[in-house]
Amino acid sequence: MAEKYDLIVIGGGPGGYTAALRAAGLGFRTAVVEKDKMGGACLNRGCIPTKALLYASHMFASLQSCDDMGVSTDFISFDFKKMQEYKRKSVITYQEGLRKLFQEAGIDVIRGRGTLRRGKTVEVIGEEGKVFYEADHIILASGAVPRKLTVDGADSCSVLTSDELLASKTWNYDRLTIIGGGVIGVEFATIFNNLQSKVTLIEQNETLLGTMDREVSLQLQKELERKGITVHCDTVVEKIEKDGSVCLVRKGKEIFEVRSTRILAAVGRDPYMEGLLGEDVSLDRKDGRLAVDGNFMTSEPGVYAIGDLISPIRLAHVAAAQASYVVDKLAGREPDVRLSVVPNGMYAELPVVPSCIYTEPEIATVGITEEMAKAMRLHVKCGHYDMRNNGKSIIAREEGGFVRLIFEAYSNTIVGAQIICSRATDMIGEMATAIANGLTASQLSMAMRAHPTYGEGIAAAIEDAMKERRNYDGE
Repeated sequence: MAEKYDLIVIGGGPGGYTAALRAAGLGFRTAVVEKDKMGGACLNRGCIPTKALLYASHMFASLQSCDDMGVSTDFISFDFKKMQEYKRKSVITYQEGLRKLFQEAGIDVIRGRGTLRRGKTVEVIGEEGKVFYEADHIILASGAVPRKLTVDGADSCSVLTSDELLASKTWNYDRLTIIGGGVIGVEFATIFNNLQSKVTLIEQNETLLGTMDREVSLQLQKELERKGITVHCDTVVEKIEKDGSVCLVRKGKEIFEVRSTRILAAVGRDPYMEGLLGEDVSLDRKDGRLAVDGNFMTSEPGVYAIGDLISPIRLAHVAAAQASYVVDKLAGREPDVRLSVVPNGMYAELPVVPSCIYTEPEIATVGITEEMAKAMRLHVKCGHYDMRNNGKSIIAREEGGFVRLIFEAYSNTIVGAQIICSRATDMIGEMATAIANGLTASQLSMAMRAHPTYGEGIAAAIEDAMKERRNYDGE
């Protein structure tokens, strides 16, 4: 007879481990099925290792230009293998903390490939062979994998995915071409530019960062180019030649070559469903992802899906929020995650989701942009502050960036924020909280912000929005 659980989670990434920890804390007998290392792509091949390399590379780059601050260095170098070891230790520290949490919560970790079978049964193929488990509820959280590049020559050994590049231990990146100007592409461009690589970034869309606010995208491109990164937007890779050392690209009617020692394919990620569904199970899909209802339940009763399997917004904190929502519902609790309210009685089917990009300067956004407001026929007014005038930015020798806040014109309620500056990813939490709680410009201005801090830029943007001379857009 198969062992029975209250909840089985397939996948140990941010969505999976969040669901398991929350469920165990609410008294569910819980198990997580994971064929690889706990933490998923985010911990092992994404967020944590990438940010570790960003931090290490920033330390090296910052020491290259510190003479005018009175800090003299005779010789500065980097050891790429040691950087990778530093990254590995950061991951291990995080994994150990996760392991202790699971142990304290009494969560069973079942090693092997988990496959959903009919009757809310999970088949696991691992070291002990094939074993079956049953559960009252099952959450699918198997994440995503790098999308394959589909041009001639993409199978060259010089063409790497982000997973492969993060695993590299030797330096061969003096000239790096990055295909794809999304979050992964611009963060890796920042890392290797810091390490003095000659980086070329190729993006097929008109701007970087896909659906990001146009003003933010253009400001980022300006900053990347100022740092020496070559950016080609509205450019398509036709094929890869000469064992991966040459990209033949087309921009309009112009065709030219981009040469490099390595090519990073950063063209997105796709839901990972290999072996996830048994032959006796068929779940509805939509746009290549699993289809779910408003409570994240699939077409199979009692089976839920979260994270990259269902969401076009592939962020760890989105998966974690969805996990908490599902478990709270299963426990009969009111979920902590709420839908965001748009002014004039309109409701958006999205939570308040901060988006963070760890370039230099950092980019963080939340809520709606001015362009989105126009499309929704919302009357808004905007507050803008140029961070070049901020005291902390001057001290840190930072030349670009801004804070832009979007307020509903009649109520002065904040509905969106875009921030470009150092620590933007830390600052955006205040704006997310403000949007979630419907705070007005007046309420936001009540709190003093210390001087000198980057947070003063928020106060200045609020003041700008509150000026009577400021007109709002709309009909």
